[in-house]
Amino acid sequence: MAVIDKNTSFKRSETLPWVEMRCANQSAACYHTHSHDEFSFGVIDAGRAEYRNMKKRNQIAHGSTVTINPGDAHSCNPSAGEWSYRMLFVDTHWIGQLQQDMLKSSVQDYHPFKTQYLNDNHSYLHFHQLFEGLLNEPNPLVAENLLVTYLENLFVDHNRNAPDSKKPDTHRVIRAKEAIMDQLESNVSLEYLAEQTGLSRYHLIRSFKARYGQSPHAFQLDNRIKKAKVLLQRGSNLSDIACDLGFADQSHFQRNFKKRLAMTPKQYQDFFI
Repeated sequence: MAVIDKNTSFKRSETLPWVEMRCANQSAACYHTHSHDEFSFGVIDAGRAEYRNMKKRNQIAHGSTVTINPGDAHSCNPSAGEWSYRMLFVDTHWIGQLQQDMLKSSVQDYHPFKTQYLNDNHSYLHFHQLFEGLLNEPNPLVAENLLVTYLENLFVDHNRNAPDSKKPDTHRVIRAKEAIMDQLESNVSLEYLAEQTGLSRYHLIRSFKARYGQSPHAFQLDNRIKKAKVLLQRGSNLSDIACDLGFADQSHFQRNFKKRLAMTPKQYQDFFI
C-alpha cells in the first residue's frame, strides 16, 4: 500500500483493479465534508467517530460498517483521540452492471445502499474476510467471488423483495466446470468463466453453487487439493506442487491443504513415502 502518512495507507487492488483500498491505524486525521464517485464502504476497527451522511448524524464505533453511495456528501471523524478503520472504494459502473443482474433491474442507474451503516458482528467479520482477500489473494476468481457475495448481502433483501432467481442453467454450468478442470493450474477470472458460458458473473456463482454445492473458486481449490494428494503420494516436491497447481506459494498451498485435511502436506506425504 502507498503510505499517505505514518498511520494511513492507500492502494488499488492488484487482483481487482476497479477496487481501491484504504487503511488507517490509530489515526487522528479529520476530514471535511466531501463525496466520492465510487461506492464506498468499510468498518471501524477501533475508537469512536461521528459519521455524517447528507443530513443525518450518526455515532459509530468498533464493529460498525459504514456504507456511502456515490455523490453522498459525508464526513467521518474521530469523536476523541485516535481511531482505526478500513475502507473500500468500488467503481460505480461495475456495481451498476452487477446490480442489473443481481436485482433483475432494467434501470440504467445504480441502486443505493439501503442503510447508511450497520452495527452487527456478522457484517464486520464478512468485511474483514473480503478486505483480507483483496489484500492477499492473487486469484481473481477468489477475490471477485468474495466481492460479489459481500455486495449481495448489502443490496439483496432475501426475505422480502428479492427477485426470484433463475433456475440453474445446468448445461452452461457444466461448461464452467470443464473450463476450470481443463486449466486447473491457471487463476482464471470470473469474467473469463462468464464469457465461456454466456452467464452473468452473479448468475454463474449462484447456478454453480446450486449444481455443485460450492462456488467456482471453492470448486477449483478443492480439485487442486485432490490433485495435490495424488502428487504427494508419488513423492513430488511440495514447492513444485504449489507452483504447478497455481498456488501463490508453498505456504498458501499448505494453509489450504490443512484446512481441508487437518494435516500438512508433508504429514500427508509421510503416510505414503
